[in-house]
Amino acid sequence: MDAAPASSACVGIDIAKDHFDAKFLPEGRLQTLPNNPQGSQALLAQLKALPGCLVVVEATGRYERRLVAELVNAGHRVAVVNPRHVRHFANALGQLAKTDRIDAHVLALFGQRMQPRETQKTSEKQQELQQLVTRRRQVISLRTGESNRLEQTTSKLARKGIRQVLALLDKQIDELDDQIARLVQSDDDWKAKDELIRSIPGVGPVTSSALLAELPELGRLNRQQIAALVGLAPFNRDSGKLQGKRAIAAGRRTVRCALYMAALSAHRCNPVFQRFTQRLQRSGKRFKVVLTACMRKLLVTLNSMVRNNTPWNHQTAPVPA
Repeated sequence: MDAAPASSACVGIDIAKDHFDAKFLPEGRLQTLPNNPQGSQALLAQLKALPGCLVVVEATGRYERRLVAELVNAGHRVAVVNPRHVRHFANALGQLAKTDRIDAHVLALFGQRMQPRETQKTSEKQQELQQLVTRRRQVISLRTGESNRLEQTTSKLARKGIRQVLALLDKQIDELDDQIARLVQSDDDWKAKDELIRSIPGVGPVTSSALLAELPELGRLNRQQIAALVGLAPFNRDSGKLQGKRAIAAGRRTVRCALYMAALSAHRCNPVFQRFTQRLQRSGKRFKVVLTACMRKLLVTLNSMVRNNTPWNHQTAPVPA
């Protein structure tokens, strides 16, 4: 697999649990380092000789976080990219084999040719809020599983044990809610945004905290950009005379989940969203399509409110295109 002429230095890093492989382009050097603080320091020492280089890693959701945080805090340019995009890129190159070293090479090439968006440095408070919101979502998932098992269990002793676990999980959820609320109230910017977001009928504290934690771009982008970022912008699938079905794809799944629950509530209790959903239903749209449109309208409305620093007003609520 030959590399095209490099426009700039780029380092592709494939991260595993115990080690990571770093490919340096254009020099072509490959190095394997342990995935621990010592390995990170060794990588940082080598990057000092490559000022301005772009470091590209895949978003695995686990192993890359510590290394990415250390690189960003050290002032390096870092891009955390979607593994699916990198795999498609490798297939386009004709690279079907897959190993850690090959993946590191592909990541470096991807960084050179595609110039992915760089990861922005986040504050410690932002990271803490993200982790608390993520943990709450995890505990909710555990509680759902235990509730389902309780319905299917007939043994009295087993049911007693499940109820004890459910009580513990409920307690943890309450504690997490309190911690999230205190953290939001401790930051003036978050507090102001939280009040704006929750001024919309149908949007509660869970949705608000999820948006503050996982969509810091809210209010900084235009309506098309914010919808595409979250994954609520329908993409065309046309070819010749064929007009395919429009569908959403990619984006931030956790934010969509939060907006889904808020849209369910808003289309029942918010007059603006009630009229919007009724109009779509009268035109023959399926409920799933209607609810997705409600999610997009809700997101665009929130984005406008935060950008303009204006609370909800049903008389001036924007109508989606």
